[in-house]
This record gives sequence, structure tokens and C-alpha cells, in this order.
Amino acid sequence: MAHQSLSFKGVENADQINRITTALMMLDGVDSVEVGRHGAEVEGQVRREALLKALQALGLPIEVK
Repeated sequence: MAHQSLSFKGVENADQINRITTALMMLDGVDSVEVGRHGAEVEGQVRREALLKALQALGLPIEVK
């Protein structure tokens, strides 16, 4: 199983964390996601570009690295 890490800047509350978690879990190929205020750990066969695109689609004022 593939593992990817994302770093965040600007995540401020539980609602944002929940929205990020839901958006990532809905992607094909994602097996599990752990999201916190400073990043996410994603397990599964999914491309990094797909993860980034899903986060951008949320329209949250966060920076993803």
C-alpha cells in the first residue's frame, strides 16, 4: 500500500479538518486518511495530483505542500 504525506498551513478548526478528511476519503484508491491541523497521512493507490485537486476544490484558505 502506498503512503503519502501532505503538509498544511492555515487549517484552523475541526470543521475544516472534517471537510478535508471527507474530500480525501471520497477519492478512488484512498484506503485510509488521518488529518490534523498541520497535515494528512494518506494510504492507498492514489496520485498526489488527485489529492491536491480535491483539496483545492474545497475552496478553503489553506496552503498545501
